[in-house]
Parts: sequence; structure tokens; C-alpha cells
Amino acid sequence: MNRRPNILWYCTDQQRYDTIAALGNEFVTTPAMNSLVERGVAFASAYCQSPICTPSRASFLTGMYPSAVGANKNGVELFPQRYPLITKTLADLGWECGLVGKLHLATAAGGVEPRVEDGYSYVRYSHAPRDDWEHGHDYVEWLHARDADLDSMLADPANVPAEHHQTTWCSDMATEFIERPRNGPWMLSVNPYYPHPPFDPPQSYLERFDAESMPDPLFRESDLTNQSRLTAAGVDFQSTPSTPEEMDVRVEKARYYAMIELVDDQLVRILRAIDRAGETENTLIILSSDHGEALGDHGLIFKGCRFFEGLSRVPLIFCWPGTIQSGIRSQALVELTDIVPTILEIAGLPVPEGMHGKSLLPILLGDVPPERHRDHVRCEYFDAVDLPDHTYATMFRENRWKLVVYHGKGVGEIYDLKNDPHEFENLWDVPAARDVKADLLLRSYDAAVRSMNHGPERVAAI
Repeated sequence: MNRRPNILWYCTDQQRYDTIAALGNEFVTTPAMNSLVERGVAFASAYCQSPICTPSRASFLTGMYPSAVGANKNGVELFPQRYPLITKTLADLGWECGLVGKLHLATAAGGVEPRVEDGYSYVRYSHAPRDDWEHGHDYVEWLHARDADLDSMLADPANVPAEHHQTTWCSDMATEFIERPRNGPWMLSVNPYYPHPPFDPPQSYLERFDAESMPDPLFRESDLTNQSRLTAAGVDFQSTPSTPEEMDVRVEKARYYAMIELVDDQLVRILRAIDRAGETENTLIILSSDHGEALGDHGLIFKGCRFFEGLSRVPLIFCWPGTIQSGIRSQALVELTDIVPTILEIAGLPVPEGMHGKSLLPILLGDVPPERHRDHVRCEYFDAVDLPDHTYATMFRENRWKLVVYHGKGVGEIYDLKNDPHEFENLWDVPAARDVKADLLLRSYDAAVRSMNHGPERVAAI
């Protein structure tokens, strides 16, 4: 390709794959996301490489698996930067790179997270809508300029008005960046904190939803037995297995969907800013999320070490009017690692040998059919959150089968996604699935070995 497009990468936080109206959700209104689906290529089977923030973000910004990057946990002191971030690569090539919202390659506890060579020359930072460090929180400064006080709003988060919401601030800052005078292309990462918990939409958005009309989660009574077995084995999660009624999941789902609609309304504002600047046909737009949300499925809410579809499968949409295909909905297995090599090819750069990601550009351009991209996808969880049980687990998913191994715990999961798409029947201990289990274990092990950090490049025979 001989063009150097602008790139808007809008990455939500903890958004499930099934939360966009144009892709089948009948309960939310998402005109901005719908427009991207209609004008671009939507990958309906895209998977994150960790169901937790920092490992996932480190992975999709490098095109490498979290374990190879060495960023396996939330709360780390510093991102190890074994591989360059795509933003640094683009900045070195002349793109003006901007960051709005969270980065989360390292801890933000007690202060703004330490930065590495990330390539961002424009930074408007807000890890989360809270005020627990002395300086550097640009969202709080924005509120102060509007005579609004975050601490007062946090006393009743549900009553934070939309005009003072962190998601609104993200759109304001993104618009400011897009309108800056410049002579070359730009790349903007917009990373709002939402729909991440706490599910605290403005009241005006929550009023759009009737909790009693919300759809049921994927739940059977047997889920409690299955999840309790994993909990007893010491497998981490952020919530205790419980029934939908115990977690009041209809109310939680209404709040979550209200947050989706707020995010969508704010995305509209950014797309309009690009259009006003006359840059729509010169801007590649990527919509993604770092990982999903349980939202009551299988007796769980929030996130942690599980790999159900709602947690590991996320939205991924590319839109570039006039250049890539439009109205394509691909069911091919895709990883978030595939974003970086796609951007590299668009920028005219070779994809480095050994990069785990595989460029999606042939599908975007229509050079290959959209039905197939990968034979399998992987997801990892290595002691990722500050819980006492230190869980290590991997997911290997092919077209029909999904394997999950909780390493060192003596438990695992196998799901036949053809006959059990909602993952209710765990075949791990079923004798009839013994051969399938052996095959999946071997293939997953082989894939894990190939995904390791294999050290520096060989430069001589000895």
C-alpha cells in the first residue's frame, strides 16, 4: 500500500463480543458501532490473549503473546518492553501519536503509571474515574475547570451526569487531538475506562432500560457445581459463584448496557470530528476491547481466570471507507495479536519474523475469503491479579473444540462448541472424549512452546 492513513484505535474496557446491535444484540442501541460494522469488516470470532487488562494490552500493542512479552500480571511496577509498541514504531515513521484515557501497561496505584518508549507525544491520562493521586490525572483537572468535583460525584456514581463522565472527557480530548494542525498522519489511541465495573452509567442512560426486560444470562444450576469445583481447586476469579438472582444480574446487565450506549454516543462525537476535519476517507478506524465480562454467565460476574466466550471473545471492527471492504462479517478465528501486523502492512513495513500476530489485511482488502484466518486461537492467565491462589491457565480454541487447562490444579475444561455453543457440558472427565482431550492437550502444548520468547536472533552458526 502507498498510503499513510490516520489511525483511530478506540479500545473499550471489558466489552463483550455480543454488545453491538448490528451484530445481533436486540437490547442496546449502538449507531456508531453499527456504522463501523456496515462500512467495514467486523470479526465476530475475535479473541483476546488474556482475560485481564495489562497482559491483554501489552499483547495487542506488540503483536505478541503476554508470556513472550513478559507482561503477565496486573499491578506490575514497570512494563518490561521486550518488544516495541506499535505506537513507537509509527511515531518513528512520522505519525503523530496520541493517547487519551488509560494505558495500563503498569500499575496506576498511587500515581500515574510509569511510561516506557511508547511513542505518544500527546497524552491525556486517566486510568480510572477516581481521584487517588496528587497530580497527573488529566480527567480530574478537566472536571475542576468545569467546577465539578469527582469526590462528590463518587459518593453516588450513578448520578454522575453524562457531561462530566470520564467517557465524555475522552471524546473531548480526542476531538482536541484530531483538530490540531499538522502536516503528517496521526495515530490516536482512545482508551475509556468503560464499560468496566463499577457499572455506573449516568441516570439518564440507566432510565433507558427496564431491568426486568433484560435477557437471562447463560446459566444452569449445574454451573454452581462446576464453578465451585474450580474455586475449591484454587482457581482465581473476582466474584464468588452465585445464582443470577443472588447477584441481581438483570439490574447489573441494565447498567452494563447503559454504559455501552454511553460509550457509543461518545464514539459518535469522535467520528463526527474526523468527518468535520475532512479525514474520513483517510482514516483507518479500529474498534476493539481488551477483554470481556462474565455478566452473570455460568454464575459469575466481572472477570478473572475463566475463558468462557463472554470473557475471552471481544469486538473487533476495521473501517476505512473507500479502501477496505464494507459490510463484511467474518466468522474466522482471529486474535488481537493480529492488529499490529495489520497496521505494519498498512504502513508499508514488513511483519517481523516470529511475531505471533497474523495480518488481517488480505481479508480487509478482499484478497482472500473472510471465512478463514487461523486454525486456532490462544488465551493465557498467569497469576494475573492480586489473589492468593496464583492461578496459571491457558485456553486453546479451534473451530469446534475449546480446551482450558488450569495448570497445577488438576482440573480443566473441554467444550464441544458445535453441539454446546454456550459451554454448559464440560467434557474434561468424560471417557468418550478421552481421544479428543489427548489431541487438544498435545496441540495446545505445541502452540504454547511455539509462542514462547525464543531469545535473540541467531547471527552465527556457533
